[in-house]
Amino acid sequence: MKDRLPALIAVVLLLVLVVTTWWAADYAQRAVTIEAPRRLTHEPDSWSRNFVMVRTDATGMPINRIEGQYMQHYPDDDSYEVTEARAIGQQAGTPMTIATSNTAIMEQDATRIVMNGDAHVHRVAHEDRGPLDVTSEQLIVLPDEEIVYTDLPALVVQGNSTMNGKGMRYDNKTRVLQVFSASDVKIAGQDAEAAPSEKQRETGSTP
Repeated sequence: MKDRLPALIAVVLLLVLVVTTWWAADYAQRAVTIEAPRRLTHEPDSWSRNFVMVRTDATGMPINRIEGQYMQHYPDDDSYEVTEARAIGQQAGTPMTIATSNTAIMEQDATRIVMNGDAHVHRVAHEDRGPLDVTSEQLIVLPDEEIVYTDLPALVVQGNSTMNGKGMRYDNKTRVLQVFSASDVKIAGQDAEAAPSEKQRETGSTP
């Protein structure tokens, strides 16, 4: 019996240590308030005035510039909202385009820009082609693809020619303009005669 006494004492002490450790851990867990994970809502987490963002190509040459008077970033969808927005596309080999609107939302790492309110895209004159202007309440710009489109009513003006329609798509790389459900088309004679192959694509409409 005397030989077993030290072993029994060791077992009892071990049990006491285990119970005490469990109680201390449980008490600490109940005593410390654990905050729930922060819920992401559509609220801005940063802002900037006189906002300017420049994107470059693989060689470091600027190809797109986005600017505005005020910018807010939303972490839930990683989007940016810009007031008095101005987006400039200046890729090599294609005419420069300048898009403006009251507000704009930049999405998908600025590869998609939704221009809202008095949206206007101006393509400068290039070689034998005059300037092209598109206005609508909303225009969606894909800077990398150099595409502008909308499903809303739009007015297209080129030279003395005008075209009203619901929905349009313009590809600045191919210079192809499509206006869907055109309701009012006026093609000036001088526009129809100048560069006929290009003009046909730029002022052509599809049902």
